[in-house]
Amino acid sequence: MIYLQLLWSFFQIGLFSIGGGYAAMPLIQQQVVELNPWLTMGEFTDVVTISQMTPGPIAINAATFVGIRVAGFPGSLVATLGCVLPSCIVVLLLACLYTRYRKLTLLQGALSGLRPAVVALIASAGLSILFLAFFGRDALPAGIDGVDFLAVGLFVLALIVLRAWKVNPIWVMVGTGAAGVVLYSLPGVT
Repeated sequence: MIYLQLLWSFFQIGLFSIGGGYAAMPLIQQQVVELNPWLTMGEFTDVVTISQMTPGPIAINAATFVGIRVAGFPGSLVATLGCVLPSCIVVLLLACLYTRYRKLTLLQGALSGLRPAVVALIASAGLSILFLAFFGRDALPAGIDGVDFLAVGLFVLALIVLRAWKVNPIWVMVGTGAAGVVLYSLPGVT
C-alpha cells in the first residue's frame, strides 16, 4: 500500500510541477509533510538542501530521498518513477502538439498565462524555506524573537557574493556550509 501511495503522490507532483524543481517544492511539501506526514518540516528542509546539493533535478532527488526514507530502496524507485512518468508522458504529448499548433494565438496566450503562476510557485517555495532557515518555522512570526541572526548573516553574505561577484553557486554553497560548521560549533552560538 505504501508503494501505491508513494507512486500516486509523486505522480501528482510530477504532473503538476510546471516550471521545474523549485516550482515543485510547495507540491512536495504538501504531499510529504501535510497530506502524508512522512516527514516533519525540518526533515523536509533537510531533503530540499540535500536535493539541491546532489546532481540532478531537485524534484527527482527529493522523490528518491523521500522514497528511501519511507519505504527503503524499493520506495525510492517507486517514488522516482512516479515523479518522472508524468513528465515523460506530458512532454511527449506536448512536443507533438506544439510542433503542429505552435503558431496558434490560443497556445501562445496559455503559455504566457502560465508564466506568472510558475513565478508565484517558486517564490512561495523560496519564502517557506527562507522563513524556516531564519525562524525555525515556515511562517513569519510577529516579532524578531527566535531569529537566527547567523543564518540571516550567511544568507546576506551569500546573496551579495552571488549577485555582486557572480561566484559559482557551488562554491557559495561550499563556503557557507563550511562557515556554518565553524560558526555553529562555537560556544554560545545556536
